[in-house]
Amino acid sequence: MSNSDFEKGEQSRTVTNPPLSPSVTEGDNRPTVDFAEGTLVFAGHGEVLGRNFNLLSACATGVTTGNSWAVLGAGIIASIYNGGPPGAIYEYTLVSLFYCFIAASVAELASSVPSSGGVYHWALITAGPKYGRVCGWFAGWLNGLAWAFAVAANCVMTSNILVYCYSLYHPDYEYQRWHVFISYLIMSWLCCMVVMFGQKILPTLSRIGSFLIIAGFFVTIIVCAVMPGRPSGNGYASSHSVWAGWENLTGYSSNGFVFLAGMLNGAFAVGAIDCVTHIAEEVPNARRNLPKALACQVGMGFLTGFSYLIVIFYGTADLASITDADPFCPIGDIYLQATGSRSGAVGLLMVLVLPILCATSGCYVTTGRTFYALGRDGATPFASKIGSVSHRFQSPLWSTFACGIFMTLIGAVYVGSLTAFDAFIDSFAVLSTVSYLLAILPHLLSRRSNMKPGPFWMGRWGYLVNGVACSYIVVSIVIYCFPYSLPTSAASMNYTSVITAGLSLLVGIWWLVYGKRHYRAPRINQ
Repeated sequence: MSNSDFEKGEQSRTVTNPPLSPSVTEGDNRPTVDFAEGTLVFAGHGEVLGRNFNLLSACATGVTTGNSWAVLGAGIIASIYNGGPPGAIYEYTLVSLFYCFIAASVAELASSVPSSGGVYHWALITAGPKYGRVCGWFAGWLNGLAWAFAVAANCVMTSNILVYCYSLYHPDYEYQRWHVFISYLIMSWLCCMVVMFGQKILPTLSRIGSFLIIAGFFVTIIVCAVMPGRPSGNGYASSHSVWAGWENLTGYSSNGFVFLAGMLNGAFAVGAIDCVTHIAEEVPNARRNLPKALACQVGMGFLTGFSYLIVIFYGTADLASITDADPFCPIGDIYLQATGSRSGAVGLLMVLVLPILCATSGCYVTTGRTFYALGRDGATPFASKIGSVSHRFQSPLWSTFACGIFMTLIGAVYVGSLTAFDAFIDSFAVLSTVSYLLAILPHLLSRRSNMKPGPFWMGRWGYLVNGVACSYIVVSIVIYCFPYSLPTSAASMNYTSVITAGLSLLVGIWWLVYGKRHYRAPRINQ
């Protein structure tokens, strides 16, 4: 961002978009977003966010924020209940395949309209002039909320791991949720402050995060492959138990349904498909570079996640002891069994924590940019603040800070009710895919005619790819709202449907109260 973008002598620390754009025609008070030259120009300000990322750092952001193998490990118990080791491996493989179709659909849209709003702006276009405003409104809000819950999930995963490490060396320790909450707050606000004030170091942080993810992956693979075979080790699991030892611990009689439901953990691990698209305004030649970054994210995520699952299951000879104990950090017990020592388990857990911490910063970037784009268009409360960019820090400070406040409130829910907190974070996969659906389905129904082709365009194959993506999303939304196990109770019920419906209702009320009359959807010039 050059100084010429602002008036000389400008003393304000924030740049707020004016109510009208100089480029808006008479009688049209909508702000204009222009992509005609392959770069975003909003409301006459030009490029408000500086282009601090290149292709390498964009790929690193995707790999870091996606962080598939680490997220798989932190939430591994859900996959084990739904099929055991073979269930986890095959479910992850299939869900990754379906997300390839979603990623290709997202990459095509990003190549045409590279915007920090992501699905929010795409839904505006693909749904056409009649339904674009309402589709964009819901897509933007639901996508932003999904990413907010991803931040909360990452923070609680790291906090549980840290508390577990402490408990290994303090046998008399009694687990308390407020201990996790304190760690949660530290992790959340640390990442929030880095994103707020460290705009210029974010590309470097992404590279460091991607290095930690790759290095941590190889360290974990080597340790879990070698340690169980040592004389002091616990031995390896059999190939039959890893590849064919199906276990249904959910109470459902249909193994087919259990398999489909077990894809949820994999969906959470690979579901961060659109993360890199939210830095579109900070990447040069975004039309070409964003699809490449998405391909890198999806490819690296699957390869590391698939290899990781195989190795840790071979390194866990007594999986029944993990499921029977019902620990608050199952991956910690798996590492403890694989290494045979507390120090080995703690070391591997620290290797897990660092990438997740970097991923949390990436999730904050994505969440903040999403609500910044919504605020910039007047779709949020306090839009003049939420939609502003700090001149000094070249960062959407207020939108990121608002996300930090929201994370604190969600963390407080964890102290009061673990069931309620789980319902929020488990809704990430549903909310994010619903937001994708609001952009991809209209694209398909309009015969892909409302979006001007970018450098990455699938042509006739796009109908098949978009169709498979939409079909998977619709089926997965239904499956992921079923109870996790039977018989169910108020404490073990899956409240994802309640959270999704409730948030959609709130967004709908906000639309009726404010958006329908006052929200000015940007006019997109492709």
